[in-house]
Amino acid sequence: METTEITIQAEDVRQAAVRIRPLVRHTPVLFDEVDGRLVFFKCENLQRGGAFKIRGASNLILSLTPAELRRGIVTYSSGNHAQAVAIAAAHVGAQATIVMPEDAPRIKMESTRKYGARIVTYNRATESREEIAAGIVKKTGGTLAPPFDDPRIMAGQGTAALELLEDAGPLDALIAPVGGGGLLSGCATIAKAIDPAIRVFGAEPAQANDTFLSLAAGKHVRVQPDTIADGLRAPEPGRLTFPVIQRLVEAILLVSEDEIRAAARRLLLEWKIVVEPSGAVPAAAVFFGKLPAEIRSVGVVLSGGNVDFEEMVQW
Repeated sequence: METTEITIQAEDVRQAAVRIRPLVRHTPVLFDEVDGRLVFFKCENLQRGGAFKIRGASNLILSLTPAELRRGIVTYSSGNHAQAVAIAAAHVGAQATIVMPEDAPRIKMESTRKYGARIVTYNRATESREEIAAGIVKKTGGTLAPPFDDPRIMAGQGTAALELLEDAGPLDALIAPVGGGGLLSGCATIAKAIDPAIRVFGAEPAQANDTFLSLAAGKHVRVQPDTIADGLRAPEPGRLTFPVIQRLVEAILLVSEDEIRAAARRLLLEWKIVVEPSGAVPAAAVFFGKLPAEIRSVGVVLSGGNVDFEEMVQW
């Protein structure tokens, strides 16, 4: 089995919760009975920037020295992390440079630019965002703020589960979407520290099932993602996030593209909240019976709500 050193602890998540307080909303938790199970939705779609990503970006950027901030922040993202870095960088007066794919959702690109970030576009099929960002860091001396594979990012993302469990109380299970694994690893770390008996699950599109396959193989497996859930298109789990997921997450639950769309529709029509496809993935796992039947209460992280209206009407 592939392993590496565990890089975050529960105390890192608790410290992050204090550090990010000036920038991050304590988002509401909605609850209802769904098919005989009590479900608590952590509404990160109502977060600043429209997604949970501000938690990790704020934790990293608010940890930097003044000298590091003067050299700027560099990242790569399809949208939600881009907006989060732009917001946090603007808050501390640092320049943010974001490497974004040419086909990133228009609403995410426009929102990122609105916060003053410099955007560098690339072609997903022919160029490496990591290489482009590394070149910018080398040229500027800026700090790289990766979307998920950094202990400060992971700890910041875990504060979503910390708030959820504080608000909802003891739960049988927790489920979060998984792309690169920053959110899931951070949430699993704090959830298991609060309640070792809680069962933690990840949810992933069947057409972007790298973490599912990696857990089954006991090592990193790379895929070519093709899913409506653009925030979950990481081709493989993170180097730092994967060992945490291996140790703390019971299973990865897979959902289809139709199930993702149906979950987003249901959240809109029944709970009156707009959730983007990536954020609807764990809800789809609950709605379509992917969880073990004996689980009677579950916390669900709805990770974001940034979606184009033209896309939403097709759900």
